[in-house]
Amino acid sequence: MKLFNTSTIVSTLIISLLFGLPGQDSLLAAGPATVNLGTAGNFVILAKTGISTTGNTSIVGDIGISPAAASYITGFALTLPSASAFSTSATVIGKVYAPGYADPTPANLTTAVSDMQTAYTDAAGRTNPTATELGAGNIGGMTIAPGLYKWSTGVTIPSDVTLSGSAGDVWVFQIAQNLNLSSATKIVLSGGAQAGNIFWVVAGQTTIGTTALFNGNILDQTAIVLNTGAILNGRALAQTAVTLDSNSVIMPPSPAPAPATPATGATPATSSSGTSTPATSATPAVPATPSSSSDSDRRIVLQAQLE
Repeated sequence: MKLFNTSTIVSTLIISLLFGLPGQDSLLAAGPATVNLGTAGNFVILAKTGISTTGNTSIVGDIGISPAAASYITGFALTLPSASAFSTSATVIGKVYAPGYADPTPANLTTAVSDMQTAYTDAAGRTNPTATELGAGNIGGMTIAPGLYKWSTGVTIPSDVTLSGSAGDVWVFQIAQNLNLSSATKIVLSGGAQAGNIFWVVAGQTTIGTTALFNGNILDQTAIVLNTGAILNGRALAQTAVTLDSNSVIMPPSPAPAPATPATGATPATSSSGTSTPATSATPAVPATPSSSSDSDRRIVLQAQLE
């Protein structure tokens, strides 16, 4: 019979009590490694050629543009104090940055745009997908587990789609053409899934339909368009322009840095008619930054829109 060294066992238990066991999120996180956004992750909207809005838009988080000038941020009624590194807008609970502002803004924006492009290249170039051509490009009605998904076409979402996983899980969607979310349609989060850990990597244009709810970070090689009343809980990072129309855009928490398990262990997507557990929408926290009482009231209203 094999004997165990009692002192070794006791020592191991003591070390475990002092320093803790590996965290559950680290052990159980599913999907690919998260995408490092670098300093681009400091922005809820970042674009190279323009950011425009019409109607009653509300944004939680900082926005920035580069190399285009501040004049290409339209519809925001910007206020720029003398020699300031940022401007403000009643539309934005946060700061607005453009290349012509005081240092260090120009250099910071150059770095952020470079980080945005690097993040896109990283995410678009990942290999060994969990699934390819899922739904022949139509993923409406599906429940999708964490993983890396790849399409050589565009992707349409004509009805609600659910991303089901835990708080540390990661989704990366590689889309070779356009991404379209239909009007009044939702990307639903269940099981604790977080918008900050979801990456939509789009070579064509992303269009979010009227009054639709979109969860996740959009890394777009071209343009991002939010139609009237659409809500984005995530980041809009576009290598051309971002166009808004009476929208709510809310900065999610930053992606969790915990390592993830390989995507090959992910559970495949199932249709909504299958036996998967009914989804409930997760409500991520709006970032807490110093603000006025009126800004706090607006945060509460925007938070309620995600429920």
